[in-house]
Amino acid sequence: MKKKHPCGSNEWEIVRLGADVKIKCMGCERVVMMSRDSFNKSVKKVIE
Repeated sequence: MKKKHPCGSNEWEIVRLGADVKIKCMGCERVVMMSRDSFNKSVKKVIE
């Protein structure tokens, strides 16, 4: 993501893809759900 999570982590794991995207912070394990459009705008790069 372009911005860091408030916990300071910059790594995310994609949990679910669909019309909405569910991602999990790798630092604090918090789950965030956002629309596909806002996810595509805020992604910096994908690491496999």
